[in-house]
Amino acid sequence: MIRAMNFDVVIIGGGLVGASLAAALGRSGLKLALVESQPAPAPDESGWDSRIYAISPGSRRFLEQSGAWGSLDPARIAPVEAMRVFGDTGAELEFSAYQMGVAELACILENRALQHALWQVLQNQENLALLHPARCAALTVGDAAAELTLADGRKLSAGLVVGADGRDSWVRNQAGISAAPMDYRQHGVVANFTTELPHRGIAYQWFQRDGILALLPLPGNRVSMVWSVSPEQSARLLAMPPETLCLEVAAAAQHALGALHLATPAAAFPLRSLTLPHVTAPRVALIGDAAHNIHPLAGQGVNAGFRDARQLAGLLLGRGAQSDCGDAGLLRSYERKRKEDIYTMQATTYGLKQLFNNDNPLLRRVRNLGLNATNHFAPLKKLLMQHALN
Repeated sequence: MIRAMNFDVVIIGGGLVGASLAAALGRSGLKLALVESQPAPAPDESGWDSRIYAISPGSRRFLEQSGAWGSLDPARIAPVEAMRVFGDTGAELEFSAYQMGVAELACILENRALQHALWQVLQNQENLALLHPARCAALTVGDAAAELTLADGRKLSAGLVVGADGRDSWVRNQAGISAAPMDYRQHGVVANFTTELPHRGIAYQWFQRDGILALLPLPGNRVSMVWSVSPEQSARLLAMPPETLCLEVAAAAQHALGALHLATPAAAFPLRSLTLPHVTAPRVALIGDAAHNIHPLAGQGVNAGFRDARQLAGLLLGRGAQSDCGDAGLLRSYERKRKEDIYTMQATTYGLKQLFNNDNPLLRRVRNLGLNATNHFAPLKKLLMQHALN
């Protein structure tokens, strides 16, 4: 009989959110394990990653505390100093870091750079067992502990199992948490471009009747595109020669940055919303995409995941030396604290998508009047941004 290795917390999934939780618990005194199906991420100097994130100031502070942010190359990070949002009939809403009294609204950086920085922290963490590449085979939950069996036969016992294993979470399924994703019938098309004109640290977003286009600043005269469009439009964009795609994006962006030149090939991924009835089960907690899926128009998907990790880490660190990491009261507190944030973000992004991806003439007038009115009402603008800065 194989004897189980004992841990306080086992995290399944070593992506950005799972790795950030493990790093945040580095000085906790807890015995941790992280199970990841892929090898450790390696630095890639081949070019710019087309998968980028807008990291909020709150998420940046969370990553700074674990030491991950400090190992990033500043030359690969672009601060967002302002944001300009356009309606489909000339309406405009603008936010600036100066108006908000902050250094920047967000920082834009590449997925693989942050992934590598987090894993550098983990590989030097004495209280953490890194099990990778390793696959999970079974999860059983008892009164005193949860037991995880790996595909190679190893067994891990823990007070708490954290599912950080993405949108098709194995942990969520094993825990019996029902999931019914809602298909947005949109794809997110991503690519990086060099620009004729400087972006000046401005993030741009255009709400269109047939999609939502965002251009986010990268270091130098570069931008990263996320264009949420129908699956048919996505296929059309991916089939275009690079020169034609550049012309199409530049025109959709109203030539705000002049001529564009493709820096990384375009790729696409399907968009969906996922709202769960619960993000916890006995001795199980979900974080990141395992717990929720959010439309990228607000740029809050990974930040919501970091807020999950930050909240759970805070509860684990403050639970008291003798308290069980899988205590039912602790898990109820985590779920209660995260629900409002998650539901607010999902309702806001869904509402905006429905409002703008609509041909109703009355809604068209209302949405554009709303953008212009908001732009001239400073207290409301500040209220809208405060949540995104956390």
